[in-house]
Amino acid sequence: MPSTTNSYHVAAKYYDGAYGAMRDLTDAPFYLNLARESGGPVLEIGCGTGRVLLPIAREGIEIHGVDNSGPMLGILKESISREKPAVRRKVTLHTGDMREFRLDRKFPLVTIPFRPMQHMFSVGDQLRALTSAAAHLTKGGILAFDVFYPKFDVLHRGIGEEKLEAEWSPPGKPETVIRRYYRKDAVDKINQSYALTFIFRTYQNGQLTAEENDTLKMSYYTYPHLRALFLLAGLELVAEYGSFAKGFLDNNADEMIFLLRKAGSPGV
Repeated sequence: MPSTTNSYHVAAKYYDGAYGAMRDLTDAPFYLNLARESGGPVLEIGCGTGRVLLPIAREGIEIHGVDNSGPMLGILKESISREKPAVRRKVTLHTGDMREFRLDRKFPLVTIPFRPMQHMFSVGDQLRALTSAAAHLTKGGILAFDVFYPKFDVLHRGIGEEKLEAEWSPPGKPETVIRRYYRKDAVDKINQSYALTFIFRTYQNGQLTAEENDTLKMSYYTYPHLRALFLLAGLELVAEYGSFAKGFLDNNADEMIFLLRKAGSPGV
């Protein structure tokens, strides 16, 4: 399978603006704290445009990022070029598929932040991704990742409806407004996945001047499904949370966040 894809070919250029406008995102501080506790170096799988990676590098922690999206890595490389030399020296990027890549080193912390595991659609691929991540752990090292907690009461609602998700203006261009909408196109109960379309509309002084679309497919997990994957991958649970504030993973949770280590590794 190819190590580089053209995924996010439209969404990549809007990615930082859209997620920068979502003020309720709290995952980056969570992973930054884990990186501080580990002391580095850190391996981030599915690093994208660097929303989580760059704050870690700015803390002076060495970090390696892996992604298979050429457009996303292109944006990240541009961002890194604008950083101070001390930050640039902390970052190493790799192009690779999370199911099969191998680096010639191990890390005390491996992260898969902001749902790359939800781009794995079969049990085989899910297991391969976890196994690949675990192969890069030092003895006693921690693997951390998150997926959303599926809310089955709303999963099938609103199919075909457009919903506004984010609105922002590019730096220095207050007359320009970009709005990201999403439309849920289909839900596959058997394979536990759903398909989305993102619509990006650009307005100049209130007038629509451009519209671009990108599609996305995501899987979703149940808790027992994940625990079975951990057993198959030879991983044991260190901690689990239902929020990035380390709330309980219970029926009120919005997230499923896991810290894992290789089974039989020394405690941390």
